[in-house]
This record gives sequence, C-alpha cells and structure tokens, in this order.
Amino acid sequence: MTATIPDSLEESKYKKVTDLNPEEEIAPGSALCAGCGGLEGMRLAMKVLGENTLTCNAAGCFTLISVYPFTPLKGSWLYTTMSGPVPAAQGVRDALDIRMHKHGLPEKEDLQVIVVAGDGSTNDMGLSPTSAAIHRNLDFIYFCYDNEAYGNTGFQQSGASPLGSHTMTSPDTPEHPAGSERTKKDLFGIWMAHNPPYIATVSPREPIDLSNKFKKAKAMKGPRLFICLSPCPTGWGFDPKDTHLIAKLAVDTGIFPIKEFVDGKVTHTKRPHKRLPVEKYLERQKRFHHLFAPKRRDDIIAQIQSNVDAYWEQYDE
Repeated sequence: MTATIPDSLEESKYKKVTDLNPEEEIAPGSALCAGCGGLEGMRLAMKVLGENTLTCNAAGCFTLISVYPFTPLKGSWLYTTMSGPVPAAQGVRDALDIRMHKHGLPEKEDLQVIVVAGDGSTNDMGLSPTSAAIHRNLDFIYFCYDNEAYGNTGFQQSGASPLGSHTMTSPDTPEHPAGSERTKKDLFGIWMAHNPPYIATVSPREPIDLSNKFKKAKAMKGPRLFICLSPCPTGWGFDPKDTHLIAKLAVDTGIFPIKEFVDGKVTHTKRPHKRLPVEKYLERQKRFHHLFAPKRRDDIIAQIQSNVDAYWEQYDE
C-alpha cells in the first residue's frame, strides 16, 4: 500500500526534546511496574496522538493501567481478550464510519483507533485476526509494547523471547543451557509481507525519533504498526532506574534496530556509529545471568553476536 505523507510534515519535525508536547495524556501514578519501558513509549506516543483516541487494549501487562472506575487516560479505553483487540478495533472503526457517513456524526467526533498489546498477544494469540485486518486495510494504529515474554502472568516464553534468555517456561538447565533456544519472531518482517502503509520500531530512549514517527503515522490511513522496545525491570532483572540505559544498550549493540518501512522501503532512522559487543547489553540483565556464571557460555554469546552481525551485514555499506 502506498503511504500519503504531507510535505508539511518534514518542515514540522521535532528536532529537540523541548519541541515535544508538554501536555500529558497519561496521568502519573498507574499500577504498572516502576521503570516500565512500554509505559514510557506509550506516554510519548499519546503526546503526539492526543486525547481524541480510543484504545483497544489486549489482556496483558497494560491491563493494569486503566481499571474501572479509575483511569489515567484522557482518551477512551476498551479492554479485550488477548486475541481480541484488533477485532474490537474493527468494530469501533466500522461504527464510527457508519455514523459519520450515514448519521451525520461530525468529523471532530471521529476518533483515532489504537490497538495496544504486548508481544504475546501480538506475535502469538492475536496474529491471525491482525493479519486479516491488515489485508482488509483497516484504519488503525497498532502499538506493541515488546517486553519479550508473557510478562503479566509470570514471564513465560513468547514468540518474542530472544535466544539465550531465561523465562519461567524456558529456564536454563544442564540439558538446555541457553534457556530460550529460539530466536524471536520477525514481527517487522511479518507485517512487511502484508505491505501496509507504515511500520516502525521505536525505543523510549529515542523520544525524538519516536515522536516524529507517530506524527508521520497520524497523518496516514490504514494499518500502521509500532514495535516499542519495552525494557522490563521485573522480568528482565535490573534496577528500574536503569531502564533508559538498557534501552540505549539495545540500540548501541544493534540488538534492537531502529527503523521504519514506508513506500516499500526499509530505512534505519538511528544507526549505532560503532556497535558495542552484545554482552554489554546481556550482562546487565538477570535473565541472561546464566550466560556469564557459574560458567561463561561463550558459544551462546557468540551465536547471539553472530545473529546481530548477520542482520547488519544486509544494510552496512
């Protein structure tokens, strides 16, 4: 699908943090874990999208953000099953369109429909209806907070759990020293195969990049995906104050590429000038502790490094 991007967007791009909207669309004090990278990503996104939104939330960590009758959100919130946020978005979008076109609902009453879901719902339980919605060219934004496991139910392995990570269902054992033995699904590539108008990866450590991407997506129509790296102090095992450090290391080591797909082309919007070794990222998280002690697993660390190197070789000039 071809994306239509107004020329004026380039002229009005955010250039520094002080350019960002100072108004908060999500009030502080939610029940989510301290240091949640996904919450920081969503906070920045909502600053761009504004309160004229309706969020369809899949069951998961973010279930706790808005519990009736209390909500920190200025916009509307619809809670669904893990597999149901996109069908819910379809229903809301259809209802709005019918009311606007047949019953005179003013344009100012229209809402931006957003799906908010974790990586478990996105990669696994909700993937089939999402694929169908992209194929139908449903007009919605999809925000995946990717903490690389089923975080709300004990941190079990998901389709996004990376090679070498310890989860409750893929622990490191003498028979399985790597813990998780699979690489994470290429969600970016799965969506790209559908050829939607827009896909982007974003990080809470790159607020200008994130905000400009949401500004760009807001001006488009059709299915648009954001995969937000969501460092999880609880599941990943680090001090909440280090969330931004962990997010920065994910980008600086090349483990989490910051990129976008638009008009059939992939562009890396943030490139590490000199990639750091992956172990600089791994060693700071309890979920990878078994790769360093009691016995250092250079074979597994080397495999993770090799996978990262192979990815960047496709794009290095």
